[in-house]
Amino acid sequence: CRDSKGVPHSFGSRWRTEDCLDCSCSRDGIRCCTGFATPVDYDKEKCMSIFNKETCTYKVVEKNDHSKECPVHAWVG
Repeated sequence: CRDSKGVPHSFGSRWRTEDCLDCSCSRDGIRCCTGFATPVDYDKEKCMSIFNKETCTYKVVEKNDHSKECPVHAWVG
C-alpha cells in the first residue's frame, strides 16, 4: 500500500498520520479513520474546544479563561 504521500506500507501494518488519522494497510487497500474523539455536548456559549495536534486530543475550556476546563457530556469518534 502507498499512502497519500507515496510512502509504502506493508500489508497488516498500522500507523498514525500527522493529521491524527489511524490507518491500516490490507490487501483491500488503505483504510483511515479519525484517531480521536470530538466533543459535541458541552456549553458552546461559555466554552470552546481546542485541538492539540501533538497529542491528537481535544480540550474543552472556558472562552474567557483557558485554564478552566468545561464538562463534556458526549463525544463522537
